[in-house]
Amino acid sequence: MKTFKARWEIKQNWQLLFPILGLFSLGYSSFKLAKTLPFDALYITIPAFVVVFYILLKVVLFAINKVESRWVVNQRWELIRIFIVFAITGSSSVVVGRPFIQLIGITKENLHPLFYWILFVTVSLIFYQILLVLLGWVFGQFQFFWNFEKKMIRRFGLGKLLNES
Repeated sequence: MKTFKARWEIKQNWQLLFPILGLFSLGYSSFKLAKTLPFDALYITIPAFVVVFYILLKVVLFAINKVESRWVVNQRWELIRIFIVFAITGSSSVVVGRPFIQLIGITKENLHPLFYWILFVTVSLIFYQILLVLLGWVFGQFQFFWNFEKKMIRRFGLGKLLNES
């Protein structure tokens, strides 16, 4: 445990919450992916879950190593917190966007499917921007996500909306 804490620069026990939450989320995702396989037998699902979990863990650790030098954080464990915010925001923007589209009366039946999906992605992207900053604040990473958001707004060509000199 001491080497784990040292590797992730964890100084206080409450900071262990984020690696644990990340592992549980990764486990849940791995189980859901393993259940999509065309096998119902538990003796196939469990090994598939272990393999998918291992692969996803390696992908996440690789991604953390890649962004570690580019993202400015105080301790390494904060990268896990940032990845959790990205994961929750990505899922939540779709969950919020779909009912919003239905609320304004747009369905696949009354709008051409191509236009429906373009509108759905656009609405989900707008909610993504809002939720990213909001959840970043909830998880104690407001400044990181606010800077990330400003950078994204500039890339969309909307930098004039920021009114910064």
